[in-house]
Amino acid sequence: MPEATSNVEFAHKIHEQTHHKRSPGDKREEWVEILEAVVLAIVAVMTAWSGYQAARWNAKSAEDYALASRTTVISQEKATLAGQDHLYDVTTFQGWVDATLASRPKLADFYERRFRAEFRTAFDAWIKLDPLANKSAPPGPTFMPEYKSALSAESAVLAEQAKGYFEKGISTRETGDQFVRITVILATVLLLTALSQRFKVLGPRVAIVGVASVLLAYSVYLIAILPQA
Repeated sequence: MPEATSNVEFAHKIHEQTHHKRSPGDKREEWVEILEAVVLAIVAVMTAWSGYQAARWNAKSAEDYALASRTTVISQEKATLAGQDHLYDVTTFQGWVDATLASRPKLADFYERRFRAEFRTAFDAWIKLDPLANKSAPPGPTFMPEYKSALSAESAVLAEQAKGYFEKGISTRETGDQFVRITVILATVLLLTALSQRFKVLGPRVAIVGVASVLLAYSVYLIAILPQA
């Protein structure tokens, strides 16, 4: 009986020691599993959000490029019309010059009545310089500072707007690309987390999960500092 009691006590002690030795390892493994689950959950949410942001920014970029293209077309249309007006001004002015030099006042008056309003302002300023006698006068009204074209001004403004839209499109595209790169990093985190679960040894498993956690924290930081669509 004493031996039986002694064996029972010995076995009980072994059981306690074994349980005591395995418990910390089991707890550490549980914590690692919890950390892996948390990492996977955050990766799922961040990947979805990053993909959503990438799609939104790419859509904004396409919209900006479309606006740039449309504004450029309108700008070129107005520039073309301004060029036609300029050609008309030069043609009517040449007719006026020829009629004036040929001493045909009625024909000169005919051309003068057909001057455009914008050209008329420059013409009147040019006439005040007595260009027929003043050799230092500009060659014609189109060289006067008073000669201005509203269409040319509108074309220049639209050209600047188109440039702004294009540059904005580049910027939004780069932002979308950054979210795509973050998605790639998150995919690496997912791969590392899945890989860590294949290890039975706790040390390498913890190391891999640690690296994955660092990459995840870096990805979250990048998402936090980037503009959100």
